[in-house]
Amino acid sequence: MVFSSTLFLFCFLPVTLTGYYISHILDKKVLGSRKESGNYWLLIMSVIFFSWSQIGYLWIIVLNIFINYIGAWSLDLEKKRHGTTVAKCILALTVAANLAILFYYKYYDFTVETLNSLFGMDIPVRNIILPIGISFFTFQAMSYTIDVYRGKAGVQRNPLKLALYVMLFPQLIAGPIVRYTDVETEIDERKVSLDDFYSGAGRFIRGLGKKALIANTMAVTVDGIFSRGAENNTVAIAWLGAVAYALQIYFDFSGYSDMAIGLGRMFGFHFLENFNLPYISRSVTEFWRRWHISLSTWFRDYVYIPLGGNRLGTLVTYRNLFIIFLLTGIWHGAAWHYVFWGIWHGIFMLTERFLRSRKHRSGTFLCDILSHGYTLFVVLTGWIFFRADSLAQAFRYLKTMFGRGLGPEPGFSVMWYLDRWTALMLFAGIMLSTGLPIKAAEMIRAKFEACSKLPVYEALRDILLLALLLLSSMRIVSGTYNPFIYFQF
Repeated sequence: MVFSSTLFLFCFLPVTLTGYYISHILDKKVLGSRKESGNYWLLIMSVIFFSWSQIGYLWIIVLNIFINYIGAWSLDLEKKRHGTTVAKCILALTVAANLAILFYYKYYDFTVETLNSLFGMDIPVRNIILPIGISFFTFQAMSYTIDVYRGKAGVQRNPLKLALYVMLFPQLIAGPIVRYTDVETEIDERKVSLDDFYSGAGRFIRGLGKKALIANTMAVTVDGIFSRGAENNTVAIAWLGAVAYALQIYFDFSGYSDMAIGLGRMFGFHFLENFNLPYISRSVTEFWRRWHISLSTWFRDYVYIPLGGNRLGTLVTYRNLFIIFLLTGIWHGAAWHYVFWGIWHGIFMLTERFLRSRKHRSGTFLCDILSHGYTLFVVLTGWIFFRADSLAQAFRYLKTMFGRGLGPEPGFSVMWYLDRWTALMLFAGIMLSTGLPIKAAEMIRAKFEACSKLPVYEALRDILLLALLLLSSMRIVSGTYNPFIYFQF
């Protein structure tokens, strides 16, 4: 089940909201501010949400919850009784168990194929089907156990409440990666207000529009260009495919994050932001401060800093950064083109850090323009490795982008892919990536507020949101192409 589906929009979500607010009323009358029945209702609906398309894998997430519940409870008990030595061993075993499950389902076949290729071995692959969202809920559960060990989070004695944290459906299968410390108090005590519901609903609708209108439209164009082979494209078509994919993956993933954050707020949870206009970055370093923030900060707090961060000298810092981006590539997929994508970004991160240490950066306007162009070039090139089915295909596509490896007669011209709707969504995606519409909306709001006509502005905004919801729903109901890129991670 996906957010941008008729089943979710017109059945699952209304039922979940209705049941939750009924339980909220009961909780308020019987238990005061505690959310017992509301939590259990959300847990039941989250189990249904996860099980809808992969009920055979429900036991995996249940096992994940059990491992981290027992692990956190045990290490906390040992810390209180005997200190940190045994607790540290329990933490290591718990993390190892989490990673072992993740490795088997996501990396076992890849490892076997690599060993067979390198050493001429004949280990049979198992063609394991990847459970949706396993990387997200594994990292989420591990962060809880690690934070309990560090003393940053309290032990959750109720296993059902820990299950709610891990399985809460808005962020379950494609993030953002929510820390337990972010929602620890809200699990038991959270306020559900009309303002929060209104804000969450608006955020959900905007995310739905990103996904259903821009990302899905770009997906059709991208798949058409990549499926025809690099040798059947022109330079212009290849660049169109690269730009369209950059927009597709951004609006696909940020749209899902917007929907997740909006849904969470509708139920009283406040998740942190996951994207902050990454394509306006002026360096690869800045890009990673703005892109998939929950993942980059997770690696920073649970891998980079424990390895020593930047405290142990320049060479160790470079080593740690390289490890982080190697792991970032591996996290995204069990294939060499994902590994290369991570290393690609890591190389430029290291280079930028080296140049900053030599004070080569200038703050002039021209330098900012060049820095922005350089960053977009690196990111766009990297997306080719991310989107390709293999390293070989990625390099063939890049050759076409730079005018090499062209076939004798491409099958289509660039305008064949740019019909009116696609061109409109391409333009809309580029504009929204810059943040200019947000600034324009803020200026318009300020002018209405200065004229004491803020209710008029809010009414117009609500009309636009309803129109966006209607248009997005029409695109979904019409059965348009509706993939979610990050479900495979």
